[in-house]
Amino acid sequence: MNSSTASFTPAPRPPGPDGYTARLLADWRATGRPATLSDHLRHREALRTTTDTRGSLVDAVEAAGLTGRGGAGFPTARKMRSVAAGRGRPVVVVNAMESEPASRKDQFLIAVAPHLVLDGAVLAAVQVGADTVHVCLPRTRTAQQCRLGNAVEERRSARLDPVRIRLHALPHGYVSSESTSLVRWLDGGPARPRGNPPHSHERGVARRPTLVHNAETLAHLALIARHGPDWFRRAGTPDEPGTMMITVSGAVTAPGVGEVPLGIPLDTALGRAGDTTEPVRALLVGGFAGTWLPAEDLHTPLTRRDLAPLGAAPGAGVLIALPRSACGLLETARILAFLGAQSARQCGPCRYGLPAVAEDFAALAAGRSHPELLSRLRRRAGLLPDRGACRHPDGAARLAASALSAFADDVDRHLARGACPAAHRPPRIPVPPATAPDTWR
Repeated sequence: MNSSTASFTPAPRPPGPDGYTARLLADWRATGRPATLSDHLRHREALRTTTDTRGSLVDAVEAAGLTGRGGAGFPTARKMRSVAAGRGRPVVVVNAMESEPASRKDQFLIAVAPHLVLDGAVLAAVQVGADTVHVCLPRTRTAQQCRLGNAVEERRSARLDPVRIRLHALPHGYVSSESTSLVRWLDGGPARPRGNPPHSHERGVARRPTLVHNAETLAHLALIARHGPDWFRRAGTPDEPGTMMITVSGAVTAPGVGEVPLGIPLDTALGRAGDTTEPVRALLVGGFAGTWLPAEDLHTPLTRRDLAPLGAAPGAGVLIALPRSACGLLETARILAFLGAQSARQCGPCRYGLPAVAEDFAALAAGRSHPELLSRLRRRAGLLPDRGACRHPDGAARLAASALSAFADDVDRHLARGACPAAHRPPRIPVPPATAPDTWR
């Protein structure tokens, strides 16, 4: 997967068959260019009626039913209320790290609508009583830092915001985007997760209640402030309203970033990235810490409620279509090796368990079988969840278990007759090198 934003640019298109039109990407769809400060200023008046009274926007967000778009799906208003009720002046942190290798949604959103994200962050800060917004970006993306830095300077020159906005460039490890990693780094420590409790909303940056939200979540918040909760609920489902941004890749003709209503069937969402290049065998939902779903489950709606019985969740909106000609065991082994190398190595599951699971899966993918391999792999993967300092080992265990289920026929073949022919072909999913981060600070 190319890391450039241009290669993941969604082309303007008319509304889909469901009548849906873009929201977060509305200006981009209309103009084909990033939204400027002038574009942003045209919407400022609409914000005042919603945000004059502290707490009123929280009520609107609660009525809208907005949940976090970073992966966990936690109710946004509930988190805001917890932070506002805490001891000490709150802090707001924008999580724009997007360390999931298969995701480009936040990068694209910041590229085309930076002021929408910053507006949401500032509005959230005002509502919870914070005086500072910290925006966390990976230091490897210098173009993104420059783009967002220019937007902050434009706002500062125009004296738009009643709070300070500070940009921070963090080391770009996979687990460095975890909320407690951001808090730990902002407090002068390494960008590694810390165990809970306390939770960040209780005691975060400088021991103050800290609101950490994903960039997309804050952009949705800004649109709720403009248009209200009823407008927000016109898309999505009654239980899971609104839209979400997705990154589609794999066996599709036009991989890229798009915006879809929650509840859209997975195969329809996949179709927004053009035709499939060949029959799809399985779909990886949620990213590298996500779940493999076989082709027969592609009719499932894209909601937490509908995906939960399948052991899956929308996560950060990643959909990777695996073609029939690829080996799912090989692709999974490569991802697990990456996840193992990128762990913080602060607890037993990450130091010992995850590398062991990755090694067993590599042996399975290569057809290096012995009688106890499968039972040992299942046992080791089962020991990972709910034991780590963060959810990193949980995601790896979920990926491994779903692969053993979705590719059960291949498992039997690899154990009985060695690796399948597809395992000897070039990999189909781009996976970064399985190397440890250079630094955590």
